[in-house]
Amino acid sequence: MHVRHILPILFLLLAVFWPGAASAESVELRSHFCHANAPADSAPDAGTVRGLAFDCSARKATGYHDRWLWLRLDTAQLTGTDAASLAALPIRWRLLIDQARFDRVAIVVIDSHGRAQEIVRAAGDLDRNWAPGGLQRFVVDRPGRDVRQIHIGYYRLADLGLMRKVTAASPETARRLSDRWLLLMGLFSGALLSAFAYNLVIYIGHRQTFQRWYLIWAATVLAYGLIWTNVIALLLPGFVGPVAVRLDFILVGVMIGTGNVFFLAVIEEGVLPRWLHRAGRVLALIGILLGAAASADQILPAALMDRLMNYAILASAISVFVGVCYAIRRGSRIVWFYLLGWTPVLVIFALRLARNLGFLPQNDLVDLATFGTLAFESIALSLAIADRFRLLRRERDLAEQARAAIAIESDTLRRAAQTDFLTGLGNRASFQAALRTSMESSARGIQLYLIDVDNLKEINDRLGHDGGDALLVHVGEMLRGAAGADEHVARIGGDEFALILTRPDERRIAEISETLDMMQGEVWSYGGRSWALSLSIGLARYPEDALDADPLYKNADLALYEAKLRGRRRLHRYDPSLRAEIDRSAALARDAHLGLERDEFVLHYQPIVELESGRVASYEALLRWQHPEHGVLTPSVFGSVLVDPKIGSAVQDRVLARVLTMLAARPDDIRTVSMNFTAAQLDGAHAARRLLGRLEDAGVAPERLCIEVTEDIVLGRSVDAMAEALRLLHDARVQIALDDFGTGYASLIHLKRMPIDILKIDRSFVLSLFDGDRSSEAIVRAIIGLGRGMRKSVIAEGIETVAQRQRLIELGCTLGQGYLFARPGPLDDLR
Repeated sequence: MHVRHILPILFLLLAVFWPGAASAESVELRSHFCHANAPADSAPDAGTVRGLAFDCSARKATGYHDRWLWLRLDTAQLTGTDAASLAALPIRWRLLIDQARFDRVAIVVIDSHGRAQEIVRAAGDLDRNWAPGGLQRFVVDRPGRDVRQIHIGYYRLADLGLMRKVTAASPETARRLSDRWLLLMGLFSGALLSAFAYNLVIYIGHRQTFQRWYLIWAATVLAYGLIWTNVIALLLPGFVGPVAVRLDFILVGVMIGTGNVFFLAVIEEGVLPRWLHRAGRVLALIGILLGAAASADQILPAALMDRLMNYAILASAISVFVGVCYAIRRGSRIVWFYLLGWTPVLVIFALRLARNLGFLPQNDLVDLATFGTLAFESIALSLAIADRFRLLRRERDLAEQARAAIAIESDTLRRAAQTDFLTGLGNRASFQAALRTSMESSARGIQLYLIDVDNLKEINDRLGHDGGDALLVHVGEMLRGAAGADEHVARIGGDEFALILTRPDERRIAEISETLDMMQGEVWSYGGRSWALSLSIGLARYPEDALDADPLYKNADLALYEAKLRGRRRLHRYDPSLRAEIDRSAALARDAHLGLERDEFVLHYQPIVELESGRVASYEALLRWQHPEHGVLTPSVFGSVLVDPKIGSAVQDRVLARVLTMLAARPDDIRTVSMNFTAAQLDGAHAARRLLGRLEDAGVAPERLCIEVTEDIVLGRSVDAMAEALRLLHDARVQIALDDFGTGYASLIHLKRMPIDILKIDRSFVLSLFDGDRSSEAIVRAIIGLGRGMRKSVIAEGIETVAQRQRLIELGCTLGQGYLFARPGPLDDLR
């Protein structure tokens, strides 16, 4: 819908309520009445009103809420134009009165001969006494010149101050006013219904929040207009009078509340401040509640509730005005459509508010203009919604393009992260995934071969690193040829390969064994020099040797270790006698309990520095075990201890306590410390809240702690609980770092889902930064670019040489850690 489409409607609306020539056939009577109270059981007739003592001096009537309140007009008191206009009224002229809340209403007209016309109606019996424009209409069968007194009586009137209009009008004048209202409400209803239907169709397909609020607002405005003006009586004749007035208050509250929330929702995201969103919602709720309260006139004071309702409308208008100022200042496009619709409404509502508060006289034009501007507003807001959808479609297209680019980049990085850059085989991450998949899908079992190239260091020393790399490529090609296209071969370490045999029938086992035997002792030449190839091989079988991937790999690794112990150049199959390593781990687990009691677990710290300046940016806390027999142990030795639910949790709890104590003691010289967390420490929202509580108890700001998690933890079985914990901590300003980034591909897929602040480039890429094909450099460059594009810090681990540091600086990395700067040690020694 274009702006030019609403101009004809605007002209029609203006024509409806544009003031015409002043009529001499109507007169406003409200300000001329005197008032008196009568007992509740008195008869509403001429005899009663003749005996009442009317007060014409007091400005307000009191004490009538449970009695009859009578208003009297002596026509002899009218002068000038008012007297002439009343006298000119023909027989059957109309007495038009504002709708109010009461139990009964009575009209007594006394003529110059003392004769009286009496009309009495109950609140629910006004289906013949309504007129468009929110009026009650009573026909007087005496000509205006014969009328001497007009009495209007109300039994249990809510509040006289809310009745603002009493008009005497000729039949022609009343008919013209009714026609004007009916024409206006026809246009009003058409505009509202068209806008509602248009947006309902769009909402069914898109279901945007702002559009839902618009539909509620439009339906409320339509209902308010039809009920306030009495046009609803064309369909429901009895739906007028007090019941309509009470419902009007409820609808006004809902209209103001939903209009406020619609404004907050339709303005582009991020334009309005949070405090204004909260204030707008509060004002919307207050408006709805006050609308309901104002309708309960039988319980609450009507005048007070009406005044509070007007104040709520004023406060909502101020809130919207402040929001408009913010939106204009921040370059909102939607706000101009909103202003197009709301400016006329706000002007008319300001005039109506001033009239309701007594600052302006009564005028039908204000009421007519109210509904004209509301109809215009509904169309203008439809334009705003249409424009917002154009913006949303544009944002969606841009997001689709960004997602496609990220998908391509992620796929590229995934392949790079799955592929060994030297041999083109799978790397450790792809091997682990393939091993788990093979074990889950295999019905006949699998065989896992771990193959280590013996003496690679000597080969590198003799043939150079290029020769060593060429030998590794040769070994990879031989293994790939032996395995065939259906089996998985990977290079999982510097000189270590893995082969997963998923069809371990006798023929395939014989073929693999023959190939491995042929490779043993093969004379291999490079650059004019020769070398006899030697391989150490460990073999473990599923399900005979293990039922899970990790134990199977460990058992194959134990077999490989045994092959090396027995002189290398051989294949050794795992058997239970190789459980010595497991026994050693069990012994360490037993010692760990005593280690906790003797306080043998300590923290060493390694600085994280700014690569350009060399200044310390933060520290990483690393766990060490000062074992009384084995010396200082790293987690690579006693890592199995940390997996134990009881002892591992106790050790990690102590580590956290020491880090928090150190941070609390050194608020000036230690800005941030990062530490590794296990999955058990991040197993849901309760764990996050527990950690935040400990930070608060220690008096440590959350931003001073950085949690390091590895890809295995982030992508474990409890990924949902982990994500919830990380989000709560991230929202509390605790920093989150993804450790060993780049060694797997799944972390790239989940990088947008998890609230990660820091990416730590795995040391393997830094150590191989200057390898011949520069594949590691390409991966490092990609990770730095990814981090910069996603506004995440990047830290390079394992920096050992000045050349590595300089190259990382050139690639755009700003932070790093490694032996070049300091080995891990006690904090006081480092400083």
